[in-house]
Amino acid sequence: MKKNFSGKKVMRIICLLFVVGILLYICRPVLAYAAERDSALTGTTDESTTVRDPGESESQEELRELNIANTATITYNNGNGQLNGTLRILITLTLIAIAPTLIIMLTSFTRIIIVLHFTRAALNTQTAPPNQVLIGLALFLTFFIMQPTLTAVYEDAVIPFEAGEMEQQEALEKGMGPFREFMYGQTQKKDVRLFMEISNTEWDGELESIPTAVLIPSFIISELRNAFIIGFFIYIPFIVIDMVVASTLMSMGMMMLPPTTISMPFKILLFVLADGWNLIIMELVRTFYVVP
Repeated sequence: MKKNFSGKKVMRIICLLFVVGILLYICRPVLAYAAERDSALTGTTDESTTVRDPGESESQEELRELNIANTATITYNNGNGQLNGTLRILITLTLIAIAPTLIIMLTSFTRIIIVLHFTRAALNTQTAPPNQVLIGLALFLTFFIMQPTLTAVYEDAVIPFEAGEMEQQEALEKGMGPFREFMYGQTQKKDVRLFMEISNTEWDGELESIPTAVLIPSFIISELRNAFIIGFFIYIPFIVIDMVVASTLMSMGMMMLPPTTISMPFKILLFVLADGWNLIIMELVRTFYVVP
């Protein structure tokens, strides 16, 4: 027992010395040396790095020469107002972040996705087709419908701006022009008058006098109205099937059997025989080429 006790004591002492050695190694002082730099840029430890005292600069050129450390500056290409490549990348990433909102609010996406949702609800198929399929179909149909508008924006605004033929403000106005024409063509005038009255703005009936802040909500309301009207007409034949099936079950005394369970196969059969997807998508796309 005595030997074991002395052996444990020796092991404890060894472990303690080992830990102390590690702590001494970690906590030892470390000398840091400054890297050699050009004294014309940083000066010396005995000299101030301030080029001029506050208030002595008389022009912007002298302000730019001040030796201010740890700052970030943005240069506008010699002051002509054009953004450099880094800021263009930043703006592009910002536009990508808000792209879903722009797609929903400024294009035909809203009407298409609502009509497709009404179609699935009328068929009573719950999740068939799934949401991913509906959204993908709506996106491609939106691209198909908006392709002339996107082409006009690229030719009228993007190409001249990249070539340096127009300023940024002019490019933004040119790029928004095709979208405004598309939205105005799908917007009912009573919706425009509503928001013009709310904003206390007079309107002469022309597109040029409608602010974009008024045109966008007017377009959204018109899209919602048109989508619900189309959805109502889609529901009519399927409601008839539900009524026929329900009356048949009642006459047979099968009141405990849900009518939707029996009517859903007949709905799908009618939809397939009538080539429903072809009819709905064809008529839906055509609504964007007819002035409301």
